[in-house]
Amino acid sequence: MAVKLVIDADPGIGDALAVALALCDPELEVIGLTAVAGRVSGDQATRNLHAVVALLDPPHWPRIGCGEGPAAFWPPEPGSPEPALLHGQNGLGDLDVPATGLHQKHDSAKLLVELVRANPNEITLLTLGPLTNLERAAELWSDFWSQVGSVISLAGALLGPGDVTATAEFNIFADPEAARIFMGSAATKTLLPLETARAVQLTFEQYDRLNGDPYTRMGQFLERTLHFALRSHRQHLGKELLWLPEVAALAAVSQSRLFERETMAVDVELQGQLTRGMTIADRRSASQWKRNTEVLTRVEVRGVLDWLQRLLGCR
Repeated sequence: MAVKLVIDADPGIGDALAVALALCDPELEVIGLTAVAGRVSGDQATRNLHAVVALLDPPHWPRIGCGEGPAAFWPPEPGSPEPALLHGQNGLGDLDVPATGLHQKHDSAKLLVELVRANPNEITLLTLGPLTNLERAAELWSDFWSQVGSVISLAGALLGPGDVTATAEFNIFADPEAARIFMGSAATKTLLPLETARAVQLTFEQYDRLNGDPYTRMGQFLERTLHFALRSHRQHLGKELLWLPEVAALAAVSQSRLFERETMAVDVELQGQLTRGMTIADRRSASQWKRNTEVLTRVEVRGVLDWLQRLLGCR
């Protein structure tokens, strides 16, 4: 039986790719997509989700929740390129994202509550952005944490540096208060930290093997987004490859056998000037912290890329 999946995202090329793959994975039944402000504003994230689904036009369209609020603050670093240079003005490379108004808007947090209520303990929720919508959903319905089946979050950095500060990963840094509430919740949680997720990478040569037919809907999507990202990372960062942490996160849902895992006690720092948003695991042998999260510690990269190629080969 296919996994009932809801994806909470702030697309972003990587998030959009994960959504596109989920829509064509026979192991998954995508029943909802909820937008959250993060890499882009909540409004832009909503439009980006609509654009991806409209281009791919899957047989069964998921319900889409609307995000709100501005894009999250990213501390500037000297010499770093503007995000628009790496991901395009709207966050999706060269993909056309209509600027027309949306009708019958459904708030993301309210949609999460509605979907979980209708499918108690059956939904897998994959978060690819900040955890704001989950906190809001729990505020709307006190049983949200106990009724959602499981939550898999692309978030945090436990064994390596962050990607937005020296200590913090972006999805946690963007809303650490929501992340801390999530870590302390009763939800069944799986965390995919940055150091594990970034093991999945794609080169130009691998991309050429993946996208054999640029004239299909998926081929057009890949050319306008993934190939754009490869080119921009070469031009502006000098990299000949692209990290695909969001693909790794989706694989953790569809191909969980490809991951090693360990149950840990995890919390989020809120106060430190240098450490706000830092994700911390207490590994002391005599720790008083309660183990609260399953952490994915290693991924079989070849298996993920083979799965990716199989999905795109039957699109």
